[in-house]
Amino acid sequence: MDEDQKRLAIRKEMKKHNKLLVAAAKDAGVKSGLDYAIFQNCGYKGLYGGMTAKDIKANKYLGKNDDILDYMGHEELAANLFRTTQTEAKLRCEHIQGKEKTNQAHYEVGKEVRDTISRLGGTMPENLPTPEKSIKQIEREQKNLGKNKQQKAPHQ
Repeated sequence: MDEDQKRLAIRKEMKKHNKLLVAAAKDAGVKSGLDYAIFQNCGYKGLYGGMTAKDIKANKYLGKNDDILDYMGHEELAANLFRTTQTEAKLRCEHIQGKEKTNQAHYEVGKEVRDTISRLGGTMPENLPTPEKSIKQIEREQKNLGKNKQQKAPHQ
């Protein structure tokens, strides 16, 4: 698999697991959109050494409406996937309830992932390179490639 294929595969998994995380957070008491934004920022703060989603976007030179996850390499996506899956598991296994406890759990999991990366001598997520192409650009290119192949295929 090349970098783009790895990114696409992990991003697809992130979409699935973010839905599961949203459901677990909702069950734990994170109800409104604002509550969920705060909850997400807690996970980012843990993983990114205190950086919020807004800070991460600024660090990556992204626009206000750009999705951070669409501008991550496979290594950074994998760290976020681990954060997401482990937070969902923690919320459910420990039957965590209440916004504060839920936010704290997300922060702690993010921090544990960060600490593990550090212990392994890895690059902190905020220091990983930002890919030139977004996931959406790669998906469009692949879709267009598929169309071009169909047009060039001999008719039987």
